[in-house]
Order: sequence, then C-alpha cells, then structure tokens
Amino acid sequence: MATEPQGSQWKTLDKDLNRISQVELAATYVARPLVAPGIALAFIVVAGAVAAVFFGQQPSSFVVIAAAVFGAYMAVNIGANDVANNMGPAVGANALTMGGAIVIAALCESAGALLAGGDVVSTISKGIIDPASVADTRIFIWAMMAALVSSALWVNLATWVGAPVSTTHSVVGGVMGAGIAAAGLGAVNWSSMSMIAASWVISPVLGGAVAAMFLAFIKARILYQDDKIAASRTWVPVLVGLMAGVFAAYLALKGLKKIISIDMPVALIIGLVTGLVVYAISAPLIRRASEGMENRNRSVKTLFGLPLVLSAALLSFAHGANDVANAVGPLAAIVHATEFGGFEDKVSIPTWVMIIGAFGISFGLFLFGPKLIRMVGSQITKLNPMRAYCVALSAAITVIVASWLGLPVSSTHIAVGGVFGVGFYREWHMERRLRRIGAKTGEVKRIAKEERRRRKLVRRSHFMTIVAAWVITVPAAALLSGIVFWVLNAFVN
Repeated sequence: MATEPQGSQWKTLDKDLNRISQVELAATYVARPLVAPGIALAFIVVAGAVAAVFFGQQPSSFVVIAAAVFGAYMAVNIGANDVANNMGPAVGANALTMGGAIVIAALCESAGALLAGGDVVSTISKGIIDPASVADTRIFIWAMMAALVSSALWVNLATWVGAPVSTTHSVVGGVMGAGIAAAGLGAVNWSSMSMIAASWVISPVLGGAVAAMFLAFIKARILYQDDKIAASRTWVPVLVGLMAGVFAAYLALKGLKKIISIDMPVALIIGLVTGLVVYAISAPLIRRASEGMENRNRSVKTLFGLPLVLSAALLSFAHGANDVANAVGPLAAIVHATEFGGFEDKVSIPTWVMIIGAFGISFGLFLFGPKLIRMVGSQITKLNPMRAYCVALSAAITVIVASWLGLPVSSTHIAVGGVFGVGFYREWHMERRLRRIGAKTGEVKRIAKEERRRRKLVRRSHFMTIVAAWVITVPAAALLSGIVFWVLNAFVN
C-alpha cells in the first residue's frame, strides 16, 4: 500500500494550520465590535444585582431591579453622548490625547456626581406634568419607568447616528410623553414646555455668540498685533484669570449644591476673587513661558493649552454634579415610591443609586465616548487651543447668564453651539478679508466655497444632522415614552 510522502504531509498540515489561523483572525475581527457592548451589558447586569441586594426581600423588588437596569443603561448613554461636549474641543485642539481626555473626564465626572451631586431630585422633572394627574402610585412608577426607558433609547440612537443631544431634554420629553399617555394632554404644564422649547434656540445662539466674541477679541488683541508675544503677555493672563473666575462662579452656583447652597451674588464674588488671584499667579508664569518664543501664531497657541485642559476638567466636574440626576432621577423616584408606597415632589437619592449613575457615565465614556468626542472636537469645524478655549469659556459664561435670567438652557446645546459659533465666525471673517482685498462678488463666493472645503470651516452635513436631532429630541422621546407606558401598563394589567 502506497504511503504519502513525508514532505506532502507537512505541506497539508501547514495548509490546515494556516486555515485555522485565518479563522481565528476573522473571529477576532468580528468579535472586536462586540467587546464594548459586552462590557456595558455586564455593568448593567451588575447594577440590577446591586438593586436586588438592597430590595431582594421586598415583594415589589422586581420593579426596582428593572428600574436599576434601565437607569444604568441611561447612565452609560449619557457618558457616551453628553461628555463629548466637555472634552471634544480639547481633543480637537490637540491639547489632550483621546486617552488622556477619557481618563480626566471619567475621574472628574465621577467626582462631580459623588461629591457634589444633588441630595434631592425633582420627581416630576421641573414641573413638566401635574402631580395630581398621576396620583396613583402604580401609574406614577410606570410613568417614570417609561421616561427612563424612552430617554435612554433616544440618547442611544442619537449617539449611534453621531448627534450630540441634550439628555436633559430627552428626560423631559420622556416624562411628558408618559404623562400624556397616563392622563392626557391636560397633565402637561405647557408653559414650562414652551420655555424648554425656547431653550432650543436660546442655548446654541448664546453659546455661539459668546464664543465668537471671544475669538474675535483674541484675533484683534493678540494674533493681529505686530508683536504677538508682547500682546500675549498682556492679555493671556487676563483671559486665564477670567476663565478661572467664571468657572469658580459656575461651580459655586451649579456644581456644589450638595456641599453648600450659594446664591448668585455670592457666586459672583467668589468668581471675582478667584479671577484676581489666578491673574496674579499666571502673569509671571506666562511671561516666563513666552521667553524665547517666535513671533508666530503657533507660539501663542501653546500658551492656551494648559488653561484649556483645566477648563475641560472643570466642565466635566460640573456636568457630573448636575447631569447625573438625568440618569438616576427617575430611578430614585421609583425607589422612593416602591419603598414608601407613594411619591413626593422631591426625593432623596440613595447612595447606591448615585454610584450607579456615576459609574455608568464613566463606563459609557470609556466604551463609546470617542465617537462623539471626535464629532464635536474635529468634524464640525477645525479647532485649535484658542478656539477651543473660547468654546469652554462660552459654556461656563452662558450657563451663569442663563441662570441669572432664569432661562432653561442645555449645556449640550451651549457647548456645541459654541463650536458652531467659532466656525461660522471664521467663515464670516474669511469672506470679509476677501472683500477687503478687492475681489469681485462672484470670485469671493467661489474662493469662500473652496476655503470652506479646504479649511473645514463648518461642515453643513453635520450642522443639519445635529440641529435636526435637537429639534426632534423632546417629541421623539415623548412618543417613545408614550408607547413604552402603554406597553408596560398593558403587560401588567
């Protein structure tokens, strides 16, 4: 009986091993996109297990466990979407690497949520629906569950398509939709809803205008001066002191509610003192750092790097302190209603609920945040440290002004509006310079169009996608919430 040569057997073995290695490579390639969802799912399961530990002995524990699961899901989505607004400009300006931004944001978001997150949260989400219309505890629980599920689904969808949306508006839409499904249109406080609708316009316009104003100031006082370094020594410490003062007032007003309650006049005094101290410290540091620098715009940009990183960290801290309630507010309301058999206008947030929110935001940022960070930081318009600094400063100033005027604004809309404002100012400034050099009108339009494409001033496709997502956030979340409420109610009954 003939036997196969030894060399042929080795060749066959090599071919088989090569096929196996190719299969393993293909399996790794296919499985890679599933790693992040798998880790997120594991965290969500752990959140449900934590709720089971605290409420496993109670008859209605299933409701709390389900709410904890969806609360964790919402927190993950907030981390994936909302945090990009704080870190995107710093990453787009190359002041931070993506990894550094994620680490700083995760630490600051968690610290803000756990150290300065509010003790209480409004169960009816700022008076969107009339409490009397959902007086039945069971109806109230299902309404809050529907709001939680629908807002999480909407933010997840927005993240998937690459649109930074307001998670606050998503929760408001969810509460409104559940209220309508439970008690009809009369349950909604339409005056509050009209104020929120107005904020769709107010937030981005204010943010964009303030950011453009500061960019114009920097160009006029520093970049267009004959001696840019001397101008930087004069004005950069002023701008750094202004940033420090604004953020001190911002954190005192919005981020430290759990530690101490501070009104507007006291917050402004804190900001003024902090700004003066930081100016006195930064002036000699800026002078020393600028020694030997070339008289170029690139040299000036480096002086804004550290202030930009600090501003991004402070924004993340304040965001964690304020927006964690979007994830855990409905969950806290469900826990309270389940535990005490009723509900109140405001309820305390249990520590374990706050931990779910804080860790969920961090997990969402680590696993899914880079997509939206790139969108905000580099795909809307090209940012450098000076432009990104204007966006960060605009976000803090606009929130303080809006709080003083009593206007309901979205931090998401303000930050992204600041990016748009910087981009559109660059377009306007470029076309103005073209007209100044005497080009004909048709030539101006042609060159401006080419410059918009080449320099990535404002990408119109991203602009339209984001604006459309903003406009439909509340109605879309409301529609989803109504559907979820009807399904839950039908399932239970």
